[in-house]
Amino acid sequence: MSNIRLLDPVFGDNFDAALRRFFSPAAFEGEPQMKMRIDVTENDKAYSVKADIPGVKKEDINVRIDGNVVQIDATTRSEKETRGDGDKVLRSERYYGSISRTFSVAQDIDDGKVQAKYADGVLSLELPKKAPADARRIAIQ
Repeated sequence: MSNIRLLDPVFGDNFDAALRRFFSPAAFEGEPQMKMRIDVTENDKAYSVKADIPGVKKEDINVRIDGNVVQIDATTRSEKETRGDGDKVLRSERYYGSISRTFSVAQDIDDGKVQAKYADGVLSLELPKKAPADARRIAIQ
């Protein structure tokens, strides 16, 4: 009789784990981390990037292009919360800090023609491909 389950198996282990987290005094698994999710598409002329960066002001976003490498940096700042007398924070999951994402594409980017827009927490980048340099014939002497 050593294999006794405390909960009905209909609820599964997820319910058991949720109950333990709910009643545990140390319910926090550490600092919440912000993740930048991106989509990259390509056509003949350009790459298109959409990056989810919710809760960030556009002036706190920095995009750098170096050849075929794209780096997106963003910073969210903590805002002072006002609490009444005796109030305590039970849970805080909003992220404050810096996030960075770097990736490369197959072809160099024409950094002079890059367009960036930020709306509704989504950064949209249009990254035109740099025209390949024409082959130059070398005269042999």
